[in-house]
Amino acid sequence: MTHHNPQGISERVELLAPAGNPEKLEIAVHYGADAVYLAGKAFSLRNFSGNFTLEEMKKGIAHAHSHGVKVYVACNVYARNDELEAVEAYIKELAPLKPDALIVADPAIFAIARRVAPDLDIHVSTQANTTSWGTARFWKDLGATRVNVARELPLTEIKGVTQKGGVEVEAFVHGAMCISYSGRCLLSSYLTNRDSNRGACSHPCRWKYSVVEEMRPGHFHPVEEDARGTYIFNSKDLCMIEHIPTLIQAGIHSLKIEGRMKGINYLASVVKTYREAIDAYYLDPEKYTTQARWAEELSRINSREYSTGFYFGYEGDTTPNYEDARPGTIHRFAGKVVDVDGSQTTIAVRNKIVCGQEVEILTQRGPNRRAHVSSIHDAKGNAIEAAQPNTVATLSLEQSCAPHDLIRIAEESTYGHTLSRRPGGECGKK
Repeated sequence: MTHHNPQGISERVELLAPAGNPEKLEIAVHYGADAVYLAGKAFSLRNFSGNFTLEEMKKGIAHAHSHGVKVYVACNVYARNDELEAVEAYIKELAPLKPDALIVADPAIFAIARRVAPDLDIHVSTQANTTSWGTARFWKDLGATRVNVARELPLTEIKGVTQKGGVEVEAFVHGAMCISYSGRCLLSSYLTNRDSNRGACSHPCRWKYSVVEEMRPGHFHPVEEDARGTYIFNSKDLCMIEHIPTLIQAGIHSLKIEGRMKGINYLASVVKTYREAIDAYYLDPEKYTTQARWAEELSRINSREYSTGFYFGYEGDTTPNYEDARPGTIHRFAGKVVDVDGSQTTIAVRNKIVCGQEVEILTQRGPNRRAHVSSIHDAKGNAIEAAQPNTVATLSLEQSCAPHDLIRIAEESTYGHTLSRRPGGECGKK
């Protein structure tokens, strides 16, 4: 049982968050994930997300478990002949760390894990393309405890898996969608010699393209939707925040957020928002309503246009996204709180913070709070006018916050900065 259970209900849906590195694991735990998924330095599908050494994984698992959060380790590549021995050695090293499950797609790796780590639960990755309850039962009979269903399934078919599959069902509810069937894309391999099915995807579906007519070689015709070019392959992002009751009532056990390569600002916003929605549902299912602030929060992080993917079979939700960015206001991530002493808040600065600005504190629970920065001091205690990126600074804030809270500044995503400032305070005083 986790620490996010206001009514003590034992069978609650799990909120599963990405943890691309140790810092992201701490953020996911801080903002309310019930479980996180991560990977070692090899054998997962996100080789560029930082990932974990075995020592970092040991510490991360201990940190998560101390907060009642489970840890699932992805080992979901499709192995080649010369890798099988290395995979076996890796799983043998991993098992004593006692993660809560291993995420696998390749039947060979599945068999290795069952043989060398029989006490380790196995979850079947979405890469394995589970599209029916029959397939779910197949994996169950081999010893799997969970399947992540293929993203192409509508909710009506997912219900069939939850009702007849005999295993826990996990499904993606937020984040980037691949244009290819369950991630089986060859563009990256052909164009950049980086295999998308082995953790090295270069995301060529996000690039701009032209076409060449057969009788006019060398004459390139731009395929334009607007002045910025075309995004013909570019899928919309998935967002199911308005359908939490429907997902829970369908019998899905775990709601999974995509994004091991995304930043901590994205991670904090998404985890916090889905945490609040899930908790609100269990607090009073009969009176549950989607809060406008949830959609507003998710609209202010960098993303493509949102859709409900394949869940409801709407044609418009699976068409390409022709916009490279959405207009409006986004959050500029200013820094992460590392220590608090009264009104003095020490920040690991990621983007410039100017004395006199109004900032927003992304709190663990409840509405975000705005605060005025009345003074800034550097690491040596000197008063400064602005804190620069990649430094540590102490801010005087009129609102309380906690370690791991994020500090943000709103800005226009298309039309420039809107930095709210007030005069006064100790700004720049020596």
